Amino acid sequence: MLRRLTPVLLTLVVVALGITALTARPDDGGPRRSADFVVLVGAAGLRWDDVDPQNTPTLWRMAEQGAIGSLSVRSAHRPTCPVDGWLTLGAGNFAAWNGSRPGGCPATGVTVEQPDGIGANLPDQPGVVAHNQEKLAWGAVPGALAESVRCSVAVGPGAAVAAARPFGRVDRYEPALPDDPAELLGSCVLSIVDVGTVDDDDPAVRAAQARQADARLARVLAARPPRSLVLVAGVSDTDSPARLHVAVADGPGWDGGWLTSPSTARAGYLQLVDLAPTALAALGRPMPERLFLGRPAVTVDDRPDDLPEAIRAPADADREAAAQRRVAGWFFTLLAAAQMALAVAVLPLLRRARRLAGPHGPEPVSRRVVAVVELLLVAAALAVPAALLADAVPWWRGIHAGWWFASVTALLIVGGTALVRFAPGHDRTLGPLGAVAGLATLVVGVDVLTGSRLQLNGVVGYSALEGGRYAGLGTVGLGVFIAGSLLCGGWLAQRVRRTWRPTVMVAVAGTAVVIVGSPYLGADSIGAIALTAGVSVAAAICGGGWLTVSRLAWATMAGLAVTIGFALVDLGRPAAERGSLGRFLAALGDGTGGLTVHRSSTSNFQTLVNSPLTVLALAGAALVWLALLQPWGGLMRLFGIYPAIRAAMAGTGVAAGLGGVLGGSALDVAGAAGALVVPMAALAALRVLDHSTDRTLPDSGRPGGEGGGASSDGSGPGGAGPAGPGTTEVAAAPGAATPAHRS
Repeated sequence: MLRRLTPVLLTLVVVALGITALTARPDDGGPRRSADFVVLVGAAGLRWDDVDPQNTPTLWRMAEQGAIGSLSVRSAHRPTCPVDGWLTLGAGNFAAWNGSRPGGCPATGVTVEQPDGIGANLPDQPGVVAHNQEKLAWGAVPGALAESVRCSVAVGPGAAVAAARPFGRVDRYEPALPDDPAELLGSCVLSIVDVGTVDDDDPAVRAAQARQADARLARVLAARPPRSLVLVAGVSDTDSPARLHVAVADGPGWDGGWLTSPSTARAGYLQLVDLAPTALAALGRPMPERLFLGRPAVTVDDRPDDLPEAIRAPADADREAAAQRRVAGWFFTLLAAAQMALAVAVLPLLRRARRLAGPHGPEPVSRRVVAVVELLLVAAALAVPAALLADAVPWWRGIHAGWWFASVTALLIVGGTALVRFAPGHDRTLGPLGAVAGLATLVVGVDVLTGSRLQLNGVVGYSALEGGRYAGLGTVGLGVFIAGSLLCGGWLAQRVRRTWRPTVMVAVAGTAVVIVGSPYLGADSIGAIALTAGVSVAAAICGGGWLTVSRLAWATMAGLAVTIGFALVDLGRPAAERGSLGRFLAALGDGTGGLTVHRSSTSNFQTLVNSPLTVLALAGAALVWLALLQPWGGLMRLFGIYPAIRAAMAGTGVAAGLGGVLGGSALDVAGAAGALVVPMAALAALRVLDHSTDRTLPDSGRPGGEGGGASSDGSGPGGAGPAGPGTTEVAAAPGAATPAHRS
């Protein structure tokens, strides 16, 4: 009866861990009404390296007394040209102006008509609204911010784009900022001011443009209404590539600190789509939840008291994000090429690893060659964790940032490989696999537990410029953490008796579920749900046997139970506090869920076609299917001897596949997991084949003896020498019964 109830009990444990991780959410102190007026001041292209006390004294003083942050200006067009940035600001959603803009951001003329001398009209606005509703996947409604207030003011053509209602009307409009704008700014609760563009590559000209914008800002601050919130933002890029921009908030309740929002969950980071919700929240006005993708900004402490030091942080983040974009592409391309080359190199070794009986068998490959290939396989598996750890060194500040990154990563790979090589138990069959999995899990886990600093703008992390994620586990980190934690669980489970293996697997990988799903840590609800299914699969088969329909059903039930449990809890929260799953289910209820499904499918297709990790995933799958799983490949033999390792790899495949597809990243999660798993599978298969003709007498006294001849330490009888611990090597006489295989 206990054996029959074991799958049920383990499923309940995994479900409880998953829901516990997902339901607890940090208290962000929600935004409250803090102002009677809001003034949004935009300067297209303004970055933190344009700000200094001599050239931009007004903005400098404002940053000293207000809250600051780095602004990601993502829109529906890349790069975000000025007209796209202003349109996104007014929509509270990712929007774009009609027409393509190849080759950067040319000056896009916006027709602004003034039929009555008070307001204005944008005749192109209805067509822009239709373009965003029918052609783009975000469902943005330009003018949603203006529609949420009774009256708004726009100064300058860019501000007119942001303040125009969906039918094109601007309530009050001035083409340029008056010398004394007090009456204008006090006429409506919301004012949007365009203070110019900072877009020149010449440092002297750029400084002059920033100085002019600062002078206009000084007039705005001198004439601001009482109890007003002033938000200054570099609302767009002005050319490729994208950059991070200035965000400053000054007003009652915005004294010092870093700007952040629930959409980024990262202190010091804000999105352009957050500005519209922030304005309405400060005014105490209701928000159009179905139209806004952004969330109201809040302030958090821990900003340095010294302003130059505080400003250096966002300026350095901008440099790191720009360098990451240049380096990440060639890193993953080289990694894919190196792993494919290793896959080709390991094929003849697999063919000749099994020592055939008789005088006419092929000569075995030199032990030195095998040792070199093993070290290369370990190095390949450690490449992604080493690249993640390389971001602890400020390589992006050098003149040749790519070479600095390559040098630091290479040194870390060499150090990690040496650590694995000289670790205790390296000569055992599963020694390198356990060491590599442990190192990878440790690197990613420590980074997540300390705030995911290495993943933010990191080469193998996520970029604030892309706007997809700002905190927690990224796509690559999720793949490595899934593979590492499950392999660690399998390696540890193989060292205990079969009856205890499911418990060990759930204990290790269940902890990983909590880390992935907790909004305080990994903040990836989709990843936690996928990992729950993977853990259930691994726990079901780690004691022996194959993935039957009933076991797959238990894994599916566990994933569904976590999903349903979290969904019910998430839907019970206020709309502003829901996670991605709760917002999606709410959208399904009001008929707008199709946009989310469309965006996810589009993202999956684009990632599948454009990502180098797709090549890694496909190449790894080809090596496993066409070589390692063949009778001569060794992996089937490895699975038979070490069922816990087979369970860990099966669970990794399930979790990585689900996490990628449901998260909109196609095969990226599987590619990152395969970069760790496939080299280690090839190495373990080589070692198993090398000992396939050894003969031993079974030792019934070993604790792990029921695992197909595996010893209690998880290495199998093929440990450090011809006969592993607890085994006795014998010669098989011709025609005699063959004792148990050694590995």
